[in-house]
Amino acid sequence: MPSPTYLSAADHEKISAAVAQAELQSAGEIVTILADRSDGYTDIQLAWSAAASLLALCALVIAPGFYLGLYDDMLADWGHEWTPRAIISLAAAVAALKFGAVFLLQFWQPLKFWLVPSPVKTARVHDRAIRAFRIGAERRTTGRTGVLIYLSMREHRAEIVADEAIATKVDPQVWGDAMTAMLAHVREGRIADGMCAAVDKVGAIVRPHFPRADDDVNELPDRLIEV
Repeated sequence: MPSPTYLSAADHEKISAAVAQAELQSAGEIVTILADRSDGYTDIQLAWSAAASLLALCALVIAPGFYLGLYDDMLADWGHEWTPRAIISLAAAVAALKFGAVFLLQFWQPLKFWLVPSPVKTARVHDRAIRAFRIGAERRTTGRTGVLIYLSMREHRAEIVADEAIATKVDPQVWGDAMTAMLAHVREGRIADGMCAAVDKVGAIVRPHFPRADDDVNELPDRLIEV
């Protein structure tokens, strides 16, 4: 399934301009990434399907007479003796149907992401942001002054990750202002404005610690990366 397009070409240019402007004020190198999602959550999809299957089996164990009678009524059967093999076969069929139905239902993305526990989303967005930072920004600048702004749309979460030189001087809590500025816009559907606000805040945070040198070179691309 192709990822949806969240931003126009004009939005991309707007964010690139904001990054370029912020980098004129400091030695920081800002990388921006917009992700549709940070994980496929197949394991969560399988877990819910298995739970539904197990619940169906538990219901059959708790009230076997009701469910076996319901089966007979649905088939307009005159009634017959339920052998162990027949009962096990019915249980296996019910479990398989429940598993398959719940698994297929979760291909509807709003339901799938609603069923993912909040701590799981937070952890996987963080892990994906760290991986993206290591690939795209970590130790790729002379002064180790890279900063990644990562926004994951399906999970409604964001991360800001700084390279070693900045991380040693800036308290992680300080990035909260940039996160708040970004999410205030994103919640109202103004994604580009949110990214620009975060870029401006990050630039302002980095500037006092790492002022731009006269011979500063742009070492990382200013363009937004959409994945």
